[in-house]
Amino acid sequence: MIIALIEHDEKNAVKEASLQMLTFAREIAGWTGAELVALLIGGEETAAMPGVMRKYGVSKAIRAGHEQLSAYAPVAWAQIVSQVIADRLPKMVMAAGTDRGNEVMAHLGAMTGLPMAANCSVVTPGDPFRVTRLRWGSSLLEEAALAGEPKLLTVAPDIVEAQEAADPAVPVVETFEPTLTEKDLRVRVVRREAEVTEGITLKNAAVVVGGGRGVGSSEGYAVLEKLAEILGGAVGCSRVATNNGWRPHSDQVGLTGTRISPELYIACGISGAIQHLVGCKKAQKIMVINKDPEAAFFGKADYGVVGDLHEVLPAIIEELKKQTA
Repeated sequence: MIIALIEHDEKNAVKEASLQMLTFAREIAGWTGAELVALLIGGEETAAMPGVMRKYGVSKAIRAGHEQLSAYAPVAWAQIVSQVIADRLPKMVMAAGTDRGNEVMAHLGAMTGLPMAANCSVVTPGDPFRVTRLRWGSSLLEEAALAGEPKLLTVAPDIVEAQEAADPAVPVVETFEPTLTEKDLRVRVVRREAEVTEGITLKNAAVVVGGGRGVGSSEGYAVLEKLAEILGGAVGCSRVATNNGWRPHSDQVGLTGTRISPELYIACGISGAIQHLVGCKKAQKIMVINKDPEAAFFGKADYGVVGDLHEVLPAIIEELKKQTA
């Protein structure tokens, strides 16, 4: 048995990454003769999803819900998967290599003491069981042997195109009642931030002004916003800014944020960690402003300014005002 953990969005539609993962898992099930089982976690919103699962070759759908599980909770999800493993004894558990899929599977690995292979692009069952993983923003391929029973892995998004099964069957639908504690629900989604899709956004801006740790505070982004306004651009940030609560996650540029492709990216007070570089590598030109001359980001810059962004940006703004006047 292969258990496939399914994700859905706030509109209760199955996510594309999960459909891709099911297509990937269906091929492995065909090689091994294993039964492909979809695990749907949630409440009544999962009731219509077995119909979607049918199109992708799932022979069984397990609906697992809990009265306290009204929103996504990573530890609770992992706890549910671990209980399903104990009850059904699968040979493999798979999820999409999304933020949520990798998070749940990592918790599951910690709970069960099993290794977990994230972001797999190739899976070859056998003895040993071998996988190829995408690492460092897909710039590195890692080949590895995966031990443990069951095998835990996530499938890198966009490795395969989601394709419906040629001869689908109506899946058997079963319910599973997990046992959860308050400890399992300590971390959960409490609100959602709507993604900006109109006007100038990180995805369509010709100029992006990004800020990192060097900005210093949420108030410090005022000068970045002013520069972006003059240039008709958008404001982005590094992960540390979102972790510190200075900017919303929707502003984050990087591997776990938005990947941008502006004509010019102005990076202010950002050291240049690999996760951030992956997010801005499609920028045509990069200008780095940092008071640390040894900042790694200078190695990727087309233009570099060594200085305090709180002194450099106001000077740039004043010069731009003179030119526009």
